Amino acid sequence: MDVTPIKANADALVKEMEWLAMVIDTRIKLYFSQDSNYSHIQDIPLPEFEKNSSVYANITSNYQMTFEERIILALALAPHIQPHLLDIFFIKNSTYDRGFTEIGGIKGQNHGGFIPTGETAAFIIAGIDLEKRLNLIGLFGEDHFFRKFKILDLVHKHPHEPFLSGVLTMASEYLSYFTSGVSHKPDYGINFPAKLITTNLEWTDLVLEENIFEEVNEIKDWIDYGQTLLNDWGMSKKIKPGFRTLFYGPPGTGKTLTASLLGKSSGLDVYRIDLSMVVSKFIGETEKNLANVFDQAENKNWILFFDEADALFGKRTQTSSSNDRHANQEVSYLLQRVEDFPGVVILATNLKANLDDAFSRRFQSMIYFPMPGPEQRKRLWKQAFSSQCTLESGLNIDEIAQKYEMAGGAIINVSRYSSMKALKRGSNEIFKKDIVEGIRKEFGKEGKIV
Repeated sequence: MDVTPIKANADALVKEMEWLAMVIDTRIKLYFSQDSNYSHIQDIPLPEFEKNSSVYANITSNYQMTFEERIILALALAPHIQPHLLDIFFIKNSTYDRGFTEIGGIKGQNHGGFIPTGETAAFIIAGIDLEKRLNLIGLFGEDHFFRKFKILDLVHKHPHEPFLSGVLTMASEYLSYFTSGVSHKPDYGINFPAKLITTNLEWTDLVLEENIFEEVNEIKDWIDYGQTLLNDWGMSKKIKPGFRTLFYGPPGTGKTLTASLLGKSSGLDVYRIDLSMVVSKFIGETEKNLANVFDQAENKNWILFFDEADALFGKRTQTSSSNDRHANQEVSYLLQRVEDFPGVVILATNLKANLDDAFSRRFQSMIYFPMPGPEQRKRLWKQAFSSQCTLESGLNIDEIAQKYEMAGGAIINVSRYSSMKALKRGSNEIFKKDIVEGIRKEFGKEGKIV
């Protein structure tokens, strides 16, 4: 019988929490000079996961975690999976009628249990040993894998307080990995103004000219072989990680669908940035909102898709006022974040000329999505209708494709309109007059007349 990811994680975490409980119990007994089965917490053997396939076991093995790193990782997890294990830290210092400062920790607003801080980890690991305490600080440094790969961190709510007073916080991504065994999908909102986009279509549904497909395949090649080029071929010192590309052309020509298909075919999540929630009139807010996206996306191997990107990455202006200088600083900041992002960034715009020229030098590719020609339109029309419907006798799709220049998105809108008209009649027959009326509506959006 196959072991599910949740079962494997649970088996590993039960052993890890039992070990952590023993470590905590031993530290308290040693600190308060009580009888203990161990002279040092390091005498307590680490749990072994040789036959366990859990994400937790794989992560601890992959990073070859030390005794101290295992304590910190388990301590960050404990409030989420076995909060009662930390109730022992609610002991009071009878002299001052309050908790022990050296134990640290806080009590949450809704969570009734003990939430550990860096001070809690220092107490367990170092006790009164100052040298061990100082060495511990390095485990929360920028270069340590805990922080570098955004596994956990110390979160400080108030500036200028002691470094180890920060709350020991497990990243939601890894909390999801360690419990359910799958990647966490961030919720769309002010702290993450991006939506996961997917598609039920396939590459065969995308109608583009062959040369455009070849350019799109360059992006897929990077997704498939980029890490090999950087790491195995030693090119990481010569080229930056990540791939930056610009999709430009009229609306409805397949830019969003192409981004979605790149993610689908590569098994990567594609997030479309909601620019209405990112761009702010307040100084510094746009950078902050965008940083929320890039910070969460880093090391996730996501594709970031900026639609109508000229609203965010527009041309810089002459610095005639403080507002101009601030706008230029925003663009410079965005340029840097895009360039430093190790994944795939796709900027899409209807008007390439509106983008700042500085972006051109930073793109690995710039792909033009033109209005489809007659042959492409013919394919689009033929695959736009349900297999459950029929076309009115005398309705010549080839003639319509030749006569009306339309993008794929507009053709789908016409298909929807004429199909709804058929359903309203209680029929499955598509009438030419409904198609023409649908085309008239689409042309009207652009001020054109049929």
